[in-house]
Amino acid sequence: MLEKKISCIAVDDEPLALALLSRFIEQTQFLSLEGKFDSAIEALNYLNKNAVDLIFLDIQMPDLTGMELARILQGKAANQQPKIIFTTAYNQFAIEGYKVSALDYLLKPFSYEEFLRASSKAYQAFETNTIDEVGNKLPYIFLKVEYQLQKVFLKEIICVEGYKDYVKVHLTGKLHPLLSLTSLKNMEEILPKDQFMRIHRSFIISLDQIQSVTRNNVNLGDINITVSDHYKDNFLKFMEKWIN
Repeated sequence: MLEKKISCIAVDDEPLALALLSRFIEQTQFLSLEGKFDSAIEALNYLNKNAVDLIFLDIQMPDLTGMELARILQGKAANQQPKIIFTTAYNQFAIEGYKVSALDYLLKPFSYEEFLRASSKAYQAFETNTIDEVGNKLPYIFLKVEYQLQKVFLKEIICVEGYKDYVKVHLTGKLHPLLSLTSLKNMEEILPKDQFMRIHRSFIISLDQIQSVTRNNVNLGDINITVSDHYKDNFLKFMEKWIN
């Protein structure tokens, strides 16, 4: 489990929608509901005094819309801007939502599975990193596995394999890989560049786990992976340093 949950608020002027959103947040292990508001003005007053990591924000609201609130929050310092996941019944706002750097966009009515998929993006943005608050490298990451977050030590990762909307994380001493709801691109961004390298459109490998190398293949014990042409130059540069 995470030592610190992602703090969030829910904002929606429809009572039933607000109740459902709040329930989804409360049943999600890595989220912490700090407040729920039926108007963007109330939410803004709260945010002027309190910091949160994430806002689930309805767009169509009277007096102050969710989109207007998002623009106001963009005026804050970058490290004080909460992430935003918009919720709305109108899909024409999607493009406008991305203009204010929305993390994701939930179209009503949405299921818990859809909510969890969007929330996982927030988890990845806040928690799946290898740097602590004072800049030290952490020896682990957290991965979303089924309905929980699982700590995975970097030294145990053999390779990461892209699989549709998921990744398979192959680990030392484990017969079966972990299946996590994230993308290979996201894993490439969060894994330390000095320890991991992408050598194929479907694979990231741990450099420490390399057992042997041939002209076009890397052996990681029981796993053999072909180095694709697109990634070959970077791998050859690494090999030159390794040999020297």
